[in-house]
Amino acid sequence: MSIHFALVGNQNCGKSTLFNYLTGSNQHVGNFPGVTVQKKEGALLRVPDASVIDLPGIYSLSPYTSEEIVTRDLLLYNKPDAIINVIDATNIERSLYLSLQLIELNIPMIIALNMMDELTASGGSIDIKAMSEALTIPVVPITANSGEGVAELVRQAISLAENKRLPERLDFCSGPVHTAIHAIAHLIERKVRAKGLPLRFSSTKLIEGDSIFAHELELSPNELDIIGHFTEEMETSLGTDREAALADMRYAYIEKLCASTVHKPVHTDAQMRSVKIDYYLTHKYFALPIFVAIMGLIFWLTFDVIGSFLSSLLEEGIDAVTATADAGLTALDISAPMHSLIIDGIFSGVGSVLSFLPTIITLFFFLSLLEDSGYMARVAFVMDKLLRKIGLSGSSFVPMIIGFGCSVPAIMATRTLASERDRKMTIMLTPFMSCSAKLPIYGIFIAAFFPDNGSLVMLSLYFLGIIMAVLSGLLLKSLIYKGKPVPFVMELPAYRLPTSRNILLHMWSKAKDFLHKAFTIIFLASIVIWFLQSFDTRFYMVDASESMIAQIGRLIAPIFAPLGFGSWQAATSLLTGLTAKEVVISTLSVLAVGTNGAPALNDMFSGLTAYTFLVYCLLYPPCVAALATIRREMNSSMHTLVIIIYQLAVAWLAAFIVRHIGLLLGFN
Repeated sequence: MSIHFALVGNQNCGKSTLFNYLTGSNQHVGNFPGVTVQKKEGALLRVPDASVIDLPGIYSLSPYTSEEIVTRDLLLYNKPDAIINVIDATNIERSLYLSLQLIELNIPMIIALNMMDELTASGGSIDIKAMSEALTIPVVPITANSGEGVAELVRQAISLAENKRLPERLDFCSGPVHTAIHAIAHLIERKVRAKGLPLRFSSTKLIEGDSIFAHELELSPNELDIIGHFTEEMETSLGTDREAALADMRYAYIEKLCASTVHKPVHTDAQMRSVKIDYYLTHKYFALPIFVAIMGLIFWLTFDVIGSFLSSLLEEGIDAVTATADAGLTALDISAPMHSLIIDGIFSGVGSVLSFLPTIITLFFFLSLLEDSGYMARVAFVMDKLLRKIGLSGSSFVPMIIGFGCSVPAIMATRTLASERDRKMTIMLTPFMSCSAKLPIYGIFIAAFFPDNGSLVMLSLYFLGIIMAVLSGLLLKSLIYKGKPVPFVMELPAYRLPTSRNILLHMWSKAKDFLHKAFTIIFLASIVIWFLQSFDTRFYMVDASESMIAQIGRLIAPIFAPLGFGSWQAATSLLTGLTAKEVVISTLSVLAVGTNGAPALNDMFSGLTAYTFLVYCLLYPPCVAALATIRREMNSSMHTLVIIIYQLAVAWLAAFIVRHIGLLLGFN
C-alpha cells in the first residue's frame, strides 16, 4: 500500500529543508518566504511506496491567497494519508494557529517541532509529552538542518498513517463560539457527511462566511439564513466580528497550552544576534550601499577571481577534448560534412556554453549564502519603500530575487502575492531581472572585451535591469495599474548559518539544470544552426555567408544597425536566443570564424557595441519557457504579446541610448 504525506507549515519554518532531507531532493531552500510556490512531490528515502508533498508555506487555511487555496484543496479533496505539520519551535504560538485548523480536518496528523536546537541553545524547553496529550496527536522534536529526530518522525508518521489514527480532540472552543459552531454543525451534518468533508472545519468556514463551502454543500437560502442568525448571535454576545471571534478562540487555547508546556526566553540568541546585525543591514542610509557593495564583491569574486579561473581551466579541457576528437575524425577519414557537424557544430556550440558552468556554480554559491543566511529577506524589507514609489510592495521583490536565477520559477512565485494587480505588475517586471541563462553571454563578452573590469560590467548590467524594472513600474502605475499596493507584511527570519548540505544541493540543482539544457536544447540548437549555416535553400553546402541562416539574419539585421551590431551573425544569435539565452553564445560560436570565436567577436563588435549588445540581451524578451509561463499565469495570449512587444521596444531603446551616450563620451 502506498502512503502519501502532506508537508504543511508556515512560511520559513523549514518545510523545504525537511522535504529535501526526507526525499534527497534538491528543491531550492532559501531563508526567506515564498520559496515553495506550488506543491512538490518526492519519494521518501529508504521507505518503499511512501511519498511526501511539500506544500506552499501558509499561516491559515482561509482561501485569501493562491498558496492557501492550493494547500486547502489538496488536503480537502486529495486527502493525504497523514499530515506532517512543521512548526518553528522558536515561534510556537504563531505556528500552532495553523495546527489547530489542520486538526479540524480530522486527518491523521503529526507535528514536527523544528529548530529545537535554537530553542534549547537559548535555554528554552518544551514539554513534548504534555503538548502531545493536549493536542491528542504525536509531537516529535527535530532539527531539519542536521536531520536530528527525523528518523523518529518518519517512524511515527508511517505508524500513524498505517493505523489511520485520527486526532481525538477537534474541539478547542468555548462560550458563544462553541454554541455557534456546534449549532451549525448539527444543521449541516447530513450534507457534510454526504460530501465527505470534515464537519468541524466546514462549520468554522461557514461562520467565516466562506462562500466556497456554502456553494459546495448546496445550502438552501433558509439554511444560509439560519447560519447567519447563529453567527450574528455570536458576534453580538462577544462584541466582535466573526473572524476575530474565531481567531480569539484559537489564540486563547494556544496561550493556555503554551503556558503549561513551553518555557522559552523572551528572545532567543538567534533573535538577539539578528537585531544587532539588522541595525546596519536594514539601516535607513546604510542598507542600500551595503547591498551594492555585497553584490559588487560577489561579482568580482565570480567573474574576476574564482569563477573565471575555474572556467578557464574547463575551457582548456574542452579545447583538448575537441582537438582530440578533431584528430580522431581526421584519422578515420570521416566525410567533411559530418566532420564539420561534430566539430564546428556540436563541439563548438555546446562547448562554448559548457565552459561557463564553473562561473554559474560560483555565482550561485554566493547567492545561496545570502539566501540561506536570511539576508535576502532584509533586502526585500529595505526595497519596500522604493517599490512603493512604483506601485508595488516589498513582497514583489521576492519573485524578482528568484528571477536572478530563472524567470520561470520567479513568475510562478508571484502566486504568493495577495493582490491581482500587484501580481500582474510583478510578472511584467520580473523578466528585466538578469537570469542565470544570460551568464554565458556576459562571460564570453567580458573575457573578450572587458577582462579587467568584469565585475563592474556585471554590476552595471544587474542594476540596469533593476532600473528598467523601476521605470517600467512607474509607467505601468500611471497608465494601466493605477491604485495602491497591498500593505507589506513579512516576517524577518533570524540569521542562520547556511548549511553545507543546502548550499551543495542548490549548486547541484543549478549545475544539473545547466547541463540538462546544454545537452538537450543547446545540443539540438547547435545542430540546427550548423545545418542552416552550412546549406542554402537548395540544400547545397555553401559558405556561411550564402547560407539559409545568413539570409534570415540579413532580413532582421537592419533593425540592429543603429545599435552598432548590424551583422547577420549577431542578428541571428538574438533570434535563436529566444529558445534559450545560452543559445546566443552557441550560435555565435557556430557562426564564428577563428579559435573559440574570439577573433570573430572582435571582428563583429567593438568595446562599445559589445556592451550595447549585452544591454540588449539583458532586456529583450526571455526564453520561450518563461513566455509560456507568463501566458499561463496571466491567462491571456494578448497580455503575453504586449509584454513581448514592450520588452523588444525597451531593449532597443535602452541599447540605442547606451550606444549614443558612449559615442558622446568618446568610446568606440
